[in-house]
Amino acid sequence: MEELTRQLTAAPLAIATRSLVKRFGRTAALVGVDLTVPEGSVYVLVGPNGVGKTTTLNVLLDLVVADSGTAEVLGLDTRAQGARVRAQIGYVPERHDVAYGWLRVGALLRYHAAYYPAWDAAYAAELSRMFELRPDTRYGSISKGQQRRVQLVLALAHRPPVLLLDEPTDGLDPVMRDQALAALAVHLARFPTTILLSTHLVHEAERLADHLGVMRAGRIEMQLPRETLRRRLCSYRMQVPDGWAGAPELARAVVRRNGSQPEMAWTIWGEEAEVAEQLRGSGATLRAIEPLTLAAAALALLARQPPAAGAAGSESVRTLPAGV
Repeated sequence: MEELTRQLTAAPLAIATRSLVKRFGRTAALVGVDLTVPEGSVYVLVGPNGVGKTTTLNVLLDLVVADSGTAEVLGLDTRAQGARVRAQIGYVPERHDVAYGWLRVGALLRYHAAYYPAWDAAYAAELSRMFELRPDTRYGSISKGQQRRVQLVLALAHRPPVLLLDEPTDGLDPVMRDQALAALAVHLARFPTTILLSTHLVHEAERLADHLGVMRAGRIEMQLPRETLRRRLCSYRMQVPDGWAGAPELARAVVRRNGSQPEMAWTIWGEEAEVAEQLRGSGATLRAIEPLTLAAAALALLARQPPAAGAAGSESVRTLPAGV
């Protein structure tokens, strides 16, 4: 049974890192990150808190220097050409920075525009109206959600070829979240853009995402196109006989097990016809085979636990193939 995919080989790549390692004192933040984001894609990066997602974005921006490894954005080395890289990126940080809290919103937009020759004042005004920004209010005095709207305008208005978005809807109310996601969809339709989106709210990216990456313990465990995920990761609902011993040949392909005998639902990676044949051959009666939503797939992959070391059919989540 084929295992999960750890690297994307699509070309050209807008973002590519190789063996990134970063430590903060005794804490290992990144332990060999190989991130590959195809040009023009919307790549959603998921993982628990503290696994290195934000650190990876900061390395791409040359705000954090990796201890070893390489990182490129649009073919530019992020360490050697950091300023040129940042000029090509629109960034929404995880934190709501109030370093310029004394500035009024309109002045903050003008200040930011001075650093980007490609700044589109008309587009900035259009976005400001959409997000209901008041240019005369002080940035430091507005709510967290309003600050996030300002950050979205700052990221989008110079129409960068790459967007790095770290929890971009954090602090937004449900209505404004819908508007922000709609704005991203329109932006993608109007301007050639690659998006690397780190979020816990995966369901919000359901309509946008075409690639998914799963990060745990400072490394990328898997990354693959959405279409491959939809085709090869499914939920198999089945009825099994008393004392059912399972399907040993699928041990390495089962991502998640739910239910108990006689009614069970397993999430399994593999070709549907092959998996179904092996389940039936083991004595199971299939009731339904269903592809997963992006959010359900991300949750299943994050919950995936390798068998104990030395167990029959055991595998390490590090032993993943390099190629789709």
